[in-house]
Amino acid sequence: MRPPGRCGVPRASPALLLLPLLVPLLGAPRGVGAGAGASSPSELRVRVRLPDGQVTEESLQADSDADSISLELRKPDGTLISFTADFKKDVKIFRALILGELEKGQSQFQALCFVTRLHHNEIIPSEAMAKLRQKNPRAVRQAEEVRGPERMHMDIAVNFSQGALLSPHLRNVCAEAVDAIYTRQEDVRFWLEQGVDGSVFEALPKAWEQVLLPRCGQAGDRGRPCVCRYGLSLAWYPCMLKYCHSRDRPAPYKCGIRSCQKSYSFDFYVPQKQLCWHEGWSPRQLPGTHCPSPSRQGGAPPHLRHPRPYCSSFHHLIPEPLAPSPMTVKECGVARVNS
Repeated sequence: MRPPGRCGVPRASPALLLLPLLVPLLGAPRGVGAGAGASSPSELRVRVRLPDGQVTEESLQADSDADSISLELRKPDGTLISFTADFKKDVKIFRALILGELEKGQSQFQALCFVTRLHHNEIIPSEAMAKLRQKNPRAVRQAEEVRGPERMHMDIAVNFSQGALLSPHLRNVCAEAVDAIYTRQEDVRFWLEQGVDGSVFEALPKAWEQVLLPRCGQAGDRGRPCVCRYGLSLAWYPCMLKYCHSRDRPAPYKCGIRSCQKSYSFDFYVPQKQLCWHEGWSPRQLPGTHCPSPSRQGGAPPHLRHPRPYCSSFHHLIPEPLAPSPMTVKECGVARVNS
């Protein structure tokens, strides 16, 4: 192990690079330039292992000017999951774009948005995220820490036409989910205290009324109101900065990241059971049982269309050996984070 305070580069496996703040002469990562281009968001694409063992590509973008971070990944069943963190407004937005099954009378896709309060210790700052770089894009990342699952009861609807008052990102992220944007009473109270206009929020049936409703998976009548549940997982994201100590520095300094995985479950009211697509079938079914036909993909938005079939045995998602998790640091120039 390299002694602290030295500038040598240790031999390491494929790495993510965290550029320090005071190295402008080293060059900027793609998407982050100088002058007029400085406001362009930086992007990092990494291969991550999902909780079920499958491997997919994840895109992370950071905009330090807007003080925001976005993450996007596609699940093996075609669902597109995105997460947006708006640090300026203390808002985080989860969006799911779910491919429909025409044989069940569903449309080509369904969009759901869940909006909750962002706590600043949940994910690294946008400025640090913008400085992440990857040396070997073929490396498969697996989170170092699995954080406890979080279940949320979404009992308030968000008025899409007023959504920009809550976060300027909401209109773009949730454009396909105009009538399916949900949040929670406790988060609404916080935002109202911060000065957000009450016109952003719309009441749903009260919590005690929803308790009397069945889960959609247990409701018999397709036209009956029920409580729907949707779960998603952020398989890999930089959740904390790491700090190192050196004999040459009086105070700890940023030297890397810690990666996390976290699952979320959202309960929300729907006026008809048929609006809760995902209840009633098991996500553990074998690959190939929900194969999209060309007719299902043809009219979907480009980001929902598959460049290749995701049925058969997912040969393009065959897991690779995991890279080691320990992190080391090159103090002078860049901080190296071993995957």
